Amino acid sequence: MPRKVRQLIADLERAGFVNRGGKGSHRNYQHPKDVRVTISGQPGQDALPYQERQVRRQIEESQR
Repeated sequence: MPRKVRQLIADLERAGFVNRGGKGSHRNYQHPKDVRVTISGQPGQDALPYQERQVRRQIEESQR
């Protein structure tokens, strides 16, 4: 079962990312180390596989 967009957002916020706003269903998150990621979709929608990969990679990048 795919994860929800809200779960990806929670992962980003736990890792120290801050929501910098967005337009429509897009949210731009930025880490203090200048790592950025954009998440699209409503919180209750299933996250797409590329979104899960992107969030995982950006979290790893922010921890270096």
